[in-house]
Amino acid sequence: MTNKYAILSTEQMKTADDFAIADLISRGHGGADLMEEAGRAVSRRIIGAVNGNSALVLCGSGNNGGDGFVIARHLKKAGFIVTLALLGDENNLTGDARLMADRWNGEIIPIAPDIVTNCDVIVDALFGTGLSKYISGNLEETLIQVNDCEALKVAVDIPSGIKGNSGEILGAAFKADITITFCRKKPAHLLYPGKEYCGETLVADIGIDDRAVLETKPDTYENHPDFWLGEFPILKSDGHKYHRGHAVVVSGDMISTGASRLAAMAAIKSGAGLVSVSSPDDALSTHAAHLTAIMIRKQSTLNNDLKDHRLNAWCIGPATGVNGNTRQAVLSIIRSGKKTVLDADALSVFEEGPLELFEAINKSSDCNCVLTPHSGEFGRVFPYLKKLDKLTATKNAAKLSGAIVIYKGADTVIASPDGRAVISSSAPPTLATAGSGDVLAGIITGLLAQSMPAFEAACAAVWLHSECAKKIGLGLISEDLAKEIPAILQELNI
Repeated sequence: MTNKYAILSTEQMKTADDFAIADLISRGHGGADLMEEAGRAVSRRIIGAVNGNSALVLCGSGNNGGDGFVIARHLKKAGFIVTLALLGDENNLTGDARLMADRWNGEIIPIAPDIVTNCDVIVDALFGTGLSKYISGNLEETLIQVNDCEALKVAVDIPSGIKGNSGEILGAAFKADITITFCRKKPAHLLYPGKEYCGETLVADIGIDDRAVLETKPDTYENHPDFWLGEFPILKSDGHKYHRGHAVVVSGDMISTGASRLAAMAAIKSGAGLVSVSSPDDALSTHAAHLTAIMIRKQSTLNNDLKDHRLNAWCIGPATGVNGNTRQAVLSIIRSGKKTVLDADALSVFEEGPLELFEAINKSSDCNCVLTPHSGEFGRVFPYLKKLDKLTATKNAAKLSGAIVIYKGADTVIASPDGRAVISSSAPPTLATAGSGDVLAGIITGLLAQSMPAFEAACAAVWLHSECAKKIGLGLISEDLAKEIPAILQELNI
């Protein structure tokens, strides 16, 4: 994976900072140079975005506050009327923050709710990633006043009050229109509710190079085609349909057939050479009335079908029912060694005994199983992980289950048992509609059928799913999604 899209935890960012500072010192410079560059980058963005010339800069006593002193100095130099408010005692400032405070030649006033008056821009340089306790009292009241103000609100690194590794709100938080971070994004920029408080997140280059990022050993990334496109199935000029795999989607009974057809259509639109629906006898005629390019197989022959090596990727769960038949079919599919996508009912059916599922997955060869829970399903299968932040919970779920886990939502997290993870937060709210998850399951199955590695297939499917939704816009229904897949693939120049 390219580290251009690496997401760094607050601990990893400190490692990158320390590496960069050590490198600067070896060349006769110091950490103050990074702070100066960070403050300059933010001030340039503010000057280019604000029509007025009055600014309120809120500074903390640490390095984020030091950035704030630099920003205030550059804004004043550019002609802004700057009010600088400090949280804490100026005499307690140390290190580079002390140095930057000494370079500020204006007044320093204490932070209080009544300092928030009419101004054009408010800069949050209070805590950045350095906050570990809940905000309350005087500062909470000040942030409430700030958030009600109509000024452009700019956060430095991470909005104060947001936990950097999880996006959790610690009591109260600065609600930014723009957040300017440095080097790489942090989890809070992509995970809710933190993402909502960040507004538009911009990454500024302040001279921390890729060597510093590599020093952190990044294992979490923002979803982007650059790091899975190399594994995407490519059509061969001399290929035929069997080269592209045969996906099978297991259907529910006669009154629960639509979900499997949504998944099957998504699988074939994603490039699978052949796709079948495995149907109960009472639903055969229903499927036959709706399907043309999709074949139909009798579910009564499932055990024999699992012995057919050509039927290489299976999807089960969309409307199959939370019952013993679904549970047994899931275990049979996994134990047969097939590439498998487990969605919806195929997950909920293991609420009372998920360890049997995990044991079956871990005993199967390779990592060819993908779980696609939403929040409720995740809580049923991984009840002891639900209390953790989403990124940590998903990583732990993948390690425990032995599967690729896609924890769906506005901030979808995809994790592999080997520790890699991807955050995908570009999904539009229109995807919150019945059946969209069935389409996602089908896209993954179609990519698995074409022998795309499971982790990359999961990441690609989540991205494709979101892009299809963006293209449709308002009025989206799940039946529309698969129709857009070819156009998105065309845009990728595959």
